Amino acid sequence: MKKVIYMMVGLILMGFALQSCSDEESYADQKEKERNAIAYFLSRNPLVLVNNSGDTLLNTPGIKVITEEQFEAQDYTTNLDENEYVLFHSTGVYMQIVREGVGEKLEDGDTKRVLCRYWEWNILGDSLQTTDMVPYYATNPEVMNVSNNSGTISATFDTTVNGGGAMYLTYKGTDGTLAVPSGWLAPLTYLKLGRQSTPDGGIAKVRLIVPHSAGHSYATNYVYPCFYEITYQEMRN
Repeated sequence: MKKVIYMMVGLILMGFALQSCSDEESYADQKEKERNAIAYFLSRNPLVLVNNSGDTLLNTPGIKVITEEQFEAQDYTTNLDENEYVLFHSTGVYMQIVREGVGEKLEDGDTKRVLCRYWEWNILGDSLQTTDMVPYYATNPEVMNVSNNSGTISATFDTTVNGGGAMYLTYKGTDGTLAVPSGWLAPLTYLKLGRQSTPDGGIAKVRLIVPHSAGHSYATNYVYPCFYEITYQEMRN
């Protein structure tokens, strides 16, 4: 499994090196390439394979984009049968709520420690980039301290619990810090953050398309969008 992880990191670094060779490509050109990649991802039948054995993360018809107004009219839900994603125009993030979750929503003034498990797919590179959904990271999910301050959701990675998960360990800076991607915070207004207590009570789960401007530092620096599937679960005290 370590070999697989090292291979993934090696592929990421190789991809970044290739991108850095394109010195003549302007930021405007990079953003246009990103927009085209997202548009293609929305229109095609997205088939996302998570490993060489062919396990499938996502294989659905083309994505149906709905407006924030329609999302509100649907009581802040997305129709899974129609593969709906809501587009938040202010950030460019697309979100599908697979499960609202259990427990309570994060109210004003609340702070919760939240466990996240995820798959990250580089849309521009059309490849799996990082994930903590493998045995190597089974005991190291991402841990976030999440707060609601007058409706504004903020979060920080908490590495005191387990030293950090796949995202933190892959993308942290030389100073040992990594900001939580703002795209990861977009769903938290609409989800219930609790723990599964019954067989039918699944924890919160979303799918996101996150442009570079709402992504982690590497996505921002190298201008590429990512697809995520993420679960959010309140951490036991």
